[in-house]
Amino acid sequence: MKLSRRHFLYGTGSIAVSATMPLSLDALAGRERLVTPTEQAIFKESGSVATNCSFRLSVINDEISQDFEHSCQVASQEFRLNWIELRGMWNKNLIDLNAQEIAESRRILEKYNLRVTDIASPLFKVDWPGAPLSKAAEHRDQFHADTEFKQQDEVLERCIKLAKAYGTDRIRCFDFWRLEDPKPYRAAMDQKLREAAMTCRKHGLILLLENEMSCNTATGPEAARALSAITNSNFMLNWDPGNAGAAGETKPYPNGYDLLPKKRIGHCHAKNVERKPDGKFTWEPVGIGLVDWPGQLHALAADGYTKAVSLETHWRGAGSPEASTRISMQQLKAALQKAGLSC
Repeated sequence: MKLSRRHFLYGTGSIAVSATMPLSLDALAGRERLVTPTEQAIFKESGSVATNCSFRLSVINDEISQDFEHSCQVASQEFRLNWIELRGMWNKNLIDLNAQEIAESRRILEKYNLRVTDIASPLFKVDWPGAPLSKAAEHRDQFHADTEFKQQDEVLERCIKLAKAYGTDRIRCFDFWRLEDPKPYRAAMDQKLREAAMTCRKHGLILLLENEMSCNTATGPEAARALSAITNSNFMLNWDPGNAGAAGETKPYPNGYDLLPKKRIGHCHAKNVERKPDGKFTWEPVGIGLVDWPGQLHALAADGYTKAVSLETHWRGAGSPEASTRISMQQLKAALQKAGLSC
């Protein structure tokens, strides 16, 4: 990846793509079909979001489509969202967008009246220098990002500029590809995260560490450790109970969640997961799996959490990212209703 300051000059452009028909829950059983007019009406009604929603209900844009305008159209007009999380578009990671693409994406956001929850960056999703590669190194979700450790300061600089361009105060990061034994490197990794948080603080920004199964902070206990070690007030957690389940935690909620300092949760990803007898995992729609989403959402609200709950579908059982995201968004809204929340 070539990093250039020219990415942060602004240009103009336009794209327009029509929406596709939503799929019914029959897709869960492998019977993908178009919904009936009656089902469309029910879907549309359930898609409305109350203005007094407890959370900033959101979706990661490229979980719908790489076509950014289409993603925004679905998020705003069909899901009835006011917020969207940015990770990539037009088959590029967000940090690789050029001047014209940044300007065009801002125009699209304004067109659909969408605000940005955070910059879902790939910051620190790299190998720790000098550490041996782990068994998990064979399969990694890159999301069109390809940088090295030595480029991470520049990646952070770019993320800060993107946060300002998109009007958000949050940048997501990780803590390096998972090691078989991180202990010899843990203190240095923590210090790197502290320094990044201090850099963000100078710009009035919050650094969000996501617990990620392929990185060194994956579970609730590991997230609690990280927050205990890195005490910067603007260093917070992107809590992802689905990722914790994928990493082997049997009850991300309530067990993992109960370990977390609630005031330091600054973002939440919603998806679900099943563990197989052989230890492997599969992504599932929000309503199916080991994460108790009604319970988790109720607990977040009771603990005073008001920031984003952002759908990161990952499951592809409905045949396409968009179809799968439609079903998972329906189920996320159903979980919110079951939790007694007005979303």
